[in-house]
Amino acid sequence: MAVKKSRVAVGFIVAGVLAVTFGIVMIFVGPIIIDDQIVKNTVIDPSNDLSYTMWKDLPVPFFMSVYFFNVLNPQEILNGEKPMVEQRGPYVYRKQARKQNITFHDNGTVSYLEYRRYFFEPSMSVGSEEDVVTIPNMLVLGASVMMENLPFAVRLLISSTFKTFKEGPFLTKKVGELMWGYDSGLVEFLNKYLPGMLPSSGKFGLFTEFNNSNTGLFTIHTGKDDIRKVHQVDSWNGLKELSYWKTPQANMINGTAGQMWPPFMTKETTLPFYSPDACRSLELVYERPGVMEGIPLYRYVAPKTMFANGSTYAPNEGFCPCRQSGLLNVSTCRYNSPVFISHPHFFNADPVLLDFVQGLNPTEEQHGLFIDIHPETGVPLNVSIRLQLNLYMKRVSGITETGKISEVVMPMLWFEERGYIDGPILSTFYTSLVVLPTVMEVLQYSFIALGLATIVVAVVVYRRLKVRGAFYFLE
Repeated sequence: MAVKKSRVAVGFIVAGVLAVTFGIVMIFVGPIIIDDQIVKNTVIDPSNDLSYTMWKDLPVPFFMSVYFFNVLNPQEILNGEKPMVEQRGPYVYRKQARKQNITFHDNGTVSYLEYRRYFFEPSMSVGSEEDVVTIPNMLVLGASVMMENLPFAVRLLISSTFKTFKEGPFLTKKVGELMWGYDSGLVEFLNKYLPGMLPSSGKFGLFTEFNNSNTGLFTIHTGKDDIRKVHQVDSWNGLKELSYWKTPQANMINGTAGQMWPPFMTKETTLPFYSPDACRSLELVYERPGVMEGIPLYRYVAPKTMFANGSTYAPNEGFCPCRQSGLLNVSTCRYNSPVFISHPHFFNADPVLLDFVQGLNPTEEQHGLFIDIHPETGVPLNVSIRLQLNLYMKRVSGITETGKISEVVMPMLWFEERGYIDGPILSTFYTSLVVLPTVMEVLQYSFIALGLATIVVAVVVYRRLKVRGAFYFLE
């Protein structure tokens, strides 16, 4: 009987050793299995239902909020006084983005056109598209700066043309007209006699090119051959580099298309992406860790050097001619119009810009941009991209519409594109990326603990049986 119990105890010892061994193996093999599943599900492949659908159709809620800077003293500005503005909005639009003409190539890349449409959301907006605001007239004040070096007689002719078509230095229009276009006799005239001078062939609006349009032909890596390249741009409109800027570095097309990034990110990883709207590659940097609905994330933000001028940050010299730090001159890709991009309210810009315009109050919470990303998969969980559109204005002799305007970079509007994962997709993410790894971790340590406990109990029982057997033998 004692022999049988000894054998049972030995069996438990063996089982305990096996359990400990299995738990230790799981510690090393478990992460490999999880990483392998992440790689399989991150590759751009139609067979990956969830990740491919997220990439193709952007199923999460995405909105664009637009804030106009309503000019309060247009007549005083023409007399050389400081501009006064008040922020109006937000005017919120639901964004619909869908990739079309998707073509996979043998070299591990895929090409596509992404079309975007915007739908006004009255319930989320402060005001309606019928609201009336006053902003600088880009057709007049922008064109005046563009033509300031032409002969004086030509400038007089241009001024006469503005008067013929009743185009003044400031526009007072409905929000919907400023956004998506309004009829202009001057636009019709220019499109007829100087085709190609303006970006739009119909109505003129600040976001006319955004709606029912695509962002250009992107060709990106699928990650099939190298997961480290997934989502990275191979070419844009057939170009490997741009021609807008002064240096090869500035003209580089770096990073992804700005929607997803390669997996297995660290705190040293940056987020490079190419933005057709900014006409250049941008890069965000790690700020801090965080958690969203139980899912771990890294927050990435714009470095202060993003829009710094060349004298402040030498690598940005290629994006000049520059003005104050905090402004990106995009005139070379915007028909030479004196347009500048910045953070809203000149956040992170040279403080002197705030001295030239009254009514601005920059804060990081309201005007800084960020992307919260799940580092293991490279999938953004929460996104807020905020940019401001500015017009460089000044007095141009011969063009009376410019009056005595003091030289100023004038904010016209700023917009935020934001989106976040929620609903069933968030639940699937939480289950796959938090629950299952946690369960696996609990199981592996449970096997080790159970195995060790089994070994200890079995050894104790075995030794007692041995002692008892020895005692009976002596008797």
